[in-house]
Order: sequence, then C-alpha cells, then structure tokens
Amino acid sequence: MRSRNMRRLAVAGALSASLVLAACGGGDDEGGEGGSAGGTSPGEGRAECEHLTEFGDLTGRSVHVYTTIVAPEDAPHKESYKLFTECTGAEVEYEGSKEMEAQILVRAQSGNLPDVAYIPQPGLLQTLVTQTETVVEPPASVEENVDEFFGEDWKSYGSVDDTFYAAPLGANVKSFVWYSPKMFADNGWQIPQTWDELMTLSDTIAATGIKPWCVGIESGEATGWPATDWLEDVMLRTAGPDAYDQWITHEIPFNDPAVEEALDAVGAIMKNDEYVNGGIGDVNSIATKAFQEAGLPILDGQCAMHRQASFYSANWPEGTTIAEDGDVFAFYLPGSGEEKPVLGGGEFVAAFNDKPETQAFQTYLSTDTWANEKVKLHPQGGWVSANKGLDINNIASPIDKLSAQILQDPEAVFRFDASDLMPAEVGSNSFWSEMVAWVTGQDTKTTLDNIEESWPSS
Repeated sequence: MRSRNMRRLAVAGALSASLVLAACGGGDDEGGEGGSAGGTSPGEGRAECEHLTEFGDLTGRSVHVYTTIVAPEDAPHKESYKLFTECTGAEVEYEGSKEMEAQILVRAQSGNLPDVAYIPQPGLLQTLVTQTETVVEPPASVEENVDEFFGEDWKSYGSVDDTFYAAPLGANVKSFVWYSPKMFADNGWQIPQTWDELMTLSDTIAATGIKPWCVGIESGEATGWPATDWLEDVMLRTAGPDAYDQWITHEIPFNDPAVEEALDAVGAIMKNDEYVNGGIGDVNSIATKAFQEAGLPILDGQCAMHRQASFYSANWPEGTTIAEDGDVFAFYLPGSGEEKPVLGGGEFVAAFNDKPETQAFQTYLSTDTWANEKVKLHPQGGWVSANKGLDINNIASPIDKLSAQILQDPEAVFRFDASDLMPAEVGSNSFWSEMVAWVTGQDTKTTLDNIEESWPSS
C-alpha cells in the first residue's frame, strides 16, 4: 500500500541466474501446476462461487500472500478471504510487513517467495519481472476480469512490455486534506477552492496560534514516501498533467524548473515553522512522526489540516465519525481552480507460481464479487477500488464514495503516483531519502540535483 520500499535495490543488480529457479516459489506444488486440482469444487452451485468452480476442490491447500498491509488495515483483508475458502476449500496464509518491498527482492534471490504478493508499485513489478524473472503470468480468467472491470490505464499499470502480469487490487485517491468540520465551523473558516485560498487560510489559522498543518513521513524503511506524494500532488497543480507525464518518463529532468517550483510550493507549507507541526513538534519532527499518527492532533484541536489519501480513514481511532458534520472529514486539495487533477495509487496482485490454488486466488481478487465483499468490511471507510463492478451503495464512508466515483469517472484527470511509476532507483530510493534530507534542512536545488543524478542511464 502506502508503505513502499526498495532501499535494497542493489540486490537486484546482483541477481544471478538462480533467480529463474525461484519462479516456482511458494512451496511444493501439491498436485500439478495450473488448471484444475480435480474433484468437485465446494462452491459448486453457489452463484457467488461461479468464477472459482473451474479450479476444482482445493481443500487442504493454502495460498501464502505477502503484502505491505499491516494492522489495523489487514483485518478486513483477512476477513474478505472467507468466501474464497468457502468456494474453494483453500485457506489463505497472510503475511504483512512494512519492509515487504525490500524483502521481496531478497526473497526472490533466495528462492523463498510467497505464492502471491500485493505490489504497490508498477516500478517494483517491472523490476521483479525483468530483473528476477520470477513473476508468472496470470490465467486467462484474471485478464478477462480485468478487461471487464477495469480501464485500460489500470491494466497497463499491471503490465510490463505490453505483457499483462498483475490485476489491480485496491486503489486510493491521494488528493485530500483532512480537517475537523467543527473546528472550521467554530472559527468561521471556509473550505478553500484554490491554492491561493488554501495559503490564505493557512495564514489565518496560524494567526490564531493553532498550527494549520500536521505532517508525518516516517514509515519504517519506506520513510519519506508521504513527502513524495506532496510534491506529486502539487506538481500536477503547478505544472499540469502533461508536464507530470514527462517528469515520470524523464522527458524533462527531475531537477527541471517546473519541479523546483512545485517543491518550493510544498516547502512554503512543510518547511514553515509557523505552519507545522501542530501537536507534534517543529519542522524536523515531520521526518520522525509516523504517517499513521500524524493527522490525529486534529481531533484535539492542535492542528487544522492533514494532507493524506482516502485510505487514511482506517487510521482514525475507533468511534471517530467521518462525515461532513462529523469529527473529521476531507476536502479536495485545490489547485488553480480551472482543472481538478487527481493523484492516486493502488496495489497489484503478482503471482510467483501457477498452482491451481494460486490461480484461483488471483481470479477471486480480480472479480467484482471480491471488491464488494471487501468494501462491506469497512463500515468506517478506508478502502476503495477502481473496479467498475464495485457498487457505490455498498460503500459506507462518504469519503470512499467520493473516491470511488472519481476512480470510476472516465472523464477524471487521474494520474498514478509518480514515484510508483519511476525507475525503482529513483521512485522508491533516492526520491524518498532525498525528501527526508530536504525536510530536515537540505535545499531544494541540492535535493532535486541528487535525485536527478540517481536516474538510471538506461
């Protein structure tokens, strides 16, 4: 998910031919690869299991899934697998780790791979496919589901060199600012509609003695990624979607003046002692505050705003009302007011073998059935999908409903998280670490120059 790391990318450069042998990772085959396991599926005759009966009776088998999604966000995932077990007989073994992206490369080298991994970066998927040769193409049932339920852009994010490897899973909209409706109402503050209005509001709040912003970018080995989201969101607003696309593909350098302008605009908030870090500390505290906890001072009135994605819903304490008239809500991060680009991200389901239980699990996760089962397990919000079969009426959270509508809108100016699309040496390495250095004192030019120097030559 949000925690995305490949700090040990150097491992990839040292991968040997032994990695090819690792492609059968995830344990012994237990009765043949691909196709059906034979026997009558436990879900035979049940409409909700129709898409899984072709894999036969998988009773006694298990699927090991490896992901960055940890507590408290892991509980609904585990719960959503119950229907899979009922339909197939197979159990799901769940392993969540904040260091998953670094460790998946190490495990590829050693041959200790799971059956399935949720990959939160198209760049990491590309590395696994091209440098480790461990990712196995999914069965036709998965590609058919993706063609039916997802747009071409989402399918392309799960493809490498025009070959489809990984179906989209969850998705998120990142262009949100969390706030307290009561605090705003009590102080007469209005939701800003443009970037200039956002900055004016920040000044107004700071004048009251309340810090307008609280920010945290600590995330284990993935520390720094929330700061990259800030730059990406602002880059979309100051430079526009076309320049954003050129930035991702290196048609313009990382230290282009347009990127410098965007980072300076971020710095006007994140490196401003008058603005941050409400309820937490000074500017330097941004680098050490866990992103999961960074928005919580809003509930105590110690800060007014926290820029974070739709998935942040899952981090508010139990009992927090998320609504326009509730304890917390969110508004769209404004830009010029003329265009409303949306920054987002998501995960992709990659498999490392083609055992029947693995293919059945991949198929299940690519269906509208799973998407609707999963979203019902989030009564407080915090999860959506770009799956077009997701019924908006099954979404409890107003934030998630808005996110799903944006994701399903073919007219939306949506852009995937830039760092997830850039080469791993940049997107999940230098970009993260240099943003940490920047927020703790390094100047904009040095930061961008250092990242540019890390861009691979080929």
